[in-house]
Amino acid sequence: MTIKHIYLLFLMAFLLFGCGDSKKPEQQNPEAPVTVTVATVSADNQTPFVTASGTVEAANSASLSTRMMGFVNRVPVKVGDKVTKGELLISINNADLSAKRAQVNASITEAQAAFRNAEKDYTRFQNLYEENSASQKELDDMTAQFEMAKARLEAAKEMKNEVESQFAYANLRAPFSGVVTNVFIDEGDMANPGKPLVALEGPGMFEVTAAVPESSINSIKNDMKVKVNITSIGKTYNAVVTEVSSSAKNTGGQYLVTVQLENGDDMVKSGMYATVQFPVEKTESNTAAILIPKEAIVTNGQLSGVYTVSKSGTALLRWLRLGREYGDRVEVLSGLRADEQYILSADGKLYNGVPIRTND
Repeated sequence: MTIKHIYLLFLMAFLLFGCGDSKKPEQQNPEAPVTVTVATVSADNQTPFVTASGTVEAANSASLSTRMMGFVNRVPVKVGDKVTKGELLISINNADLSAKRAQVNASITEAQAAFRNAEKDYTRFQNLYEENSASQKELDDMTAQFEMAKARLEAAKEMKNEVESQFAYANLRAPFSGVVTNVFIDEGDMANPGKPLVALEGPGMFEVTAAVPESSINSIKNDMKVKVNITSIGKTYNAVVTEVSSSAKNTGGQYLVTVQLENGDDMVKSGMYATVQFPVEKTESNTAAILIPKEAIVTNGQLSGVYTVSKSGTALLRWLRLGREYGDRVEVLSGLRADEQYILSADGKLYNGVPIRTND
């Protein structure tokens, strides 16, 4: 075979393989976008003053519990009832205490009889000693018996005081006039020491505890006049600062400030979301709090994040540092900026890079 023939064979093989690979692979269908509902991060930047978020709480509130264990006999109140100071709220079976009180009363009767007898002997021996008819040793013995009888009587009386104080925990009464906001136990249930049984709030006086950043806390003082806006009822109330926290060790770098409403009305309820406006001008370093709904939060172990909208129209998971919760919303300390969009809900599964389509 000549060189010319070999060259022709190589050329034919090349053309054959080239023609066999001329077909291009079919292009796969692009992934269908997930329909989502988006929201825009917003902060209260429409006012030139520092604002902070918080929830309305009753200024006078109590969660009552007991120091004794026993079955609940009566629960004469229910949620929403108005009660007066001293009114019975919870009654716990006190058969053991009643028996102990009877024993203590018997001990007091016995101690009183012994004390009276010792007192008579002591007085008699004093007179005999003055008449030189009793020795010093005999008088000292009678004096010791008299003092011991007196001490036993005092001990029995103090034991009675202890038993009587326990009855205060068997019959829980309202420490002030107010409204029952929660009942945590039913008749027949077992009450345990320290377990909350009933919650009570005093009407008319409300306060808001708000988280203030460190850049503004030094400008806020006690007795400062502020404005409180309750968005759910669309009303603004005058308030005064009553307490300013001096530490942010356990509050994520935010300082807690408590303000008390001066002109609350029946529309104000505990648990309402409120915004406190302080008469302190904003600077570049003290921005307003950013709040987003809890339903938008994605959790993975101890990490919390939210899906945002990327420039290419895909879902992008952003990890966040969260602060305090205010009702159905939570404060974002870092990870989101005002005017950014985040995904509130989706009709399908979300993950990084999935195409999304907004639900108009």
